[in-house]
Amino acid sequence: MLTALLFDLDGTLTDTDTLHLQAFRKLLYDHDGRELTQEQFNVQISGRSNALLFADLFPGTDAAHRQALAEHKEALFRELSPALEPMPGLLRLLEHAKRHGIGKCVVTNAPRLNAEHMLSAMGISEWFSHVLVSDELARAKPDPLPYLTGLQRLEAQAGEALAFEDSLPGVKAAVDAGIFTVGLATTQSPERLLEVGAQLVIEDYNDPRLWALIERMQAA
Repeated sequence: MLTALLFDLDGTLTDTDTLHLQAFRKLLYDHDGRELTQEQFNVQISGRSNALLFADLFPGTDAAHRQALAEHKEALFRELSPALEPMPGLLRLLEHAKRHGIGKCVVTNAPRLNAEHMLSAMGISEWFSHVLVSDELARAKPDPLPYLTGLQRLEAQAGEALAFEDSLPGVKAAVDAGIFTVGLATTQSPERLLEVGAQLVIEDYNDPRLWALIERMQAA
C-alpha cells in the first residue's frame, strides 16, 4: 500500500537550479573574482548541504565566515525568487494524496528560511504536515537519516512510501533509507540518476509511469 510521499525541494517541487547558479556566481565573483561553470555547479554544489559545500568552496576560511557567506548566498537566492512555479503535475499529485489520506513530507538540504520561502512562493505551504531540514538533524543527505526521520514523522514504513529526488546525494539518501525512489530529471541526466539507485526517472509528475506505479501501490 502507499501511505507516504516524501519530497526533496529544490529541483523536485520546483526547478530552481538556474536561480541558485546565479546566486553562487554573484557570491563567488564578488568574493574573489571566481567564475563558476554549469558543470562545476552540477558536480560540486547541486544537492549538497551548505556545511559541506561551503567548506569545499572556501577551504581557507573559518566556520563563522563560511556561515556568513552561506547566509548571504541564500539571501541572494530569495531575492531572485519572489514567486516560483510548482513542477508540472505536482498539484495533481498533492490533491490525489489528500483525497486518499497519504501523508506528505518535505525532506531538504536547504536552510529553513529557504524552505519556508520556497513553499510560500509556490503557494503550497499548507499541503505539507512536516518540513524536515537536514541542517537541523545530526546528518544531512547523502546520509539516509533525513529520509528515515521523514518516515518516522509520517508513521510510515519504507515499503509503503515513495521518495522524489533530483540530485545524486538525495537519491542515495532515499535509496539507502529503503524507499522506492523516483528521480526528477531536472538537474541530472536520467542515466546518472539511475546509476545511483533511482528506480524510475520522470520529467515531471504527469508521467503515466508514475501514476501506474501509484495505482499499483495503492492496490497492493
